Amino acid sequence: MDMVTSTSKSSLKFILLVFLLSIPIWLISSLLGNKLPIPINLPISALLFLIPVTAASILLYNQYGWNGVNDLIKKTFDYKKIKNKIWYMPALLLVPLIYFLSYAIMRLAGLPLPQLITTPFLMTPVFFAAFFIGAACEELGWSGYAIDPMQNRWGALKSGIILGLVWQTWHIIGYLQARNTAAWIVWHSLYSVGLRILIVWVYNNTQKSVFAAILVHTVDNVSWTLFPNYGSHFDPFIAFIIMTIVVAIVIFVWSHKTLAQYRYFH
Repeated sequence: MDMVTSTSKSSLKFILLVFLLSIPIWLISSLLGNKLPIPINLPISALLFLIPVTAASILLYNQYGWNGVNDLIKKTFDYKKIKNKIWYMPALLLVPLIYFLSYAIMRLAGLPLPQLITTPFLMTPVFFAAFFIGAACEELGWSGYAIDPMQNRWGALKSGIILGLVWQTWHIIGYLQARNTAAWIVWHSLYSVGLRILIVWVYNNTQKSVFAAILVHTVDNVSWTLFPNYGSHFDPFIAFIIMTIVVAIVIFVWSHKTLAQYRYFH
């Protein structure tokens, strides 16, 4: 039996430990400054990406020793679980499509966009590699540790919503430190709850591949960075509307209990 899914109350312990371990980084970010020395608007608290994998590793080590930690880390590249390769398409392309449609709608509606667009497309491989590391550290916690015990109790859709809300609550201090507006935080948080549902959907349809979940998380961060200019003109309200439509289609086609069984098609 999987060392993670066999623990009954592991998700709650994990979430509490994530928030506890995050407190020093939030304080350091407040004391030393709000922004990393890079073009992207990210606060020092963006370093929180290290916390989920750290919390999961601590809990697994406490229960199973290094074998539990090794079992978790190996999930980073568990791509062999992805038997049906068609699932690489939603994992890699669905979220970028949402961002592209968001940009197209903004352009057609005449919404504010920079006259001089500096989009570093040539840096995409570098962004992908960097964000893959960050997404891996997060998803080893959220997907590799927390989600399965939650699904066993509440099912896939409800677990995705709950974990998405927890995930975004954990991000709120960072959003504030990056000096985003209240409206931006609300709509981006709601968009990201939808993103978490999509991550659970892809994860469950790839035989619970954490690697697949990491890909979805990675391309979301890359897409945001490539949005003009380094994400500064991203409108999360429009993205939320598109995400809501996508999630509604997923829920309509796939069973809400598993997000991996077709409702109407066999």
